[in-house]
Amino acid sequence: MSEITVLPVPVFSTLCNAAFALRREVFVWEQKVPEEEEHDSYDMTATHYVAVADGEVVGTLRVIALEEHIKIGRVAVRQAFRGRGVARRLMDQAMADARAKGEDRFFLTAQSDKLGLYEKLGFVAFGPEFTDGGMPHRAMRTYDKDSATLQD
Repeated sequence: MSEITVLPVPVFSTLCNAAFALRREVFVWEQKVPEEEEHDSYDMTATHYVAVADGEVVGTLRVIALEEHIKIGRVAVRQAFRGRGVARRLMDQAMADARAKGEDRFFLTAQSDKLGLYEKLGFVAFGPEFTDGGMPHRAMRTYDKDSATLQD
């Protein structure tokens, strides 16, 4: 496999624009998420991460610093690079960077068929399943695990 480099990038930089294009490819074209739901106001203030292989952006995610926790979202990996640990590398780097700033409470909403990846990273699912972008999702967090219960 090509060497993967993970790094934070400024919004609207060339690499961030490539990340936005990858998100469109994965979420809008592949998963049929309505385009108007794919981008939101958080894109302007989030910290964006990219995974680069052979000069190409092959994965991305964004980190939003909220008062109650760090929210990770918009995790996307180019189809040809799935199953190679790209999402895990992105998550590991983003969480390590946040921890270096004293943050240790992480939250995300995961597509229900992707829960296993996030469980391996220390997240637990809680609350009811809900639909986002036309797909079933679960809220997940790394804190208050004892009180995290699923509702169906």
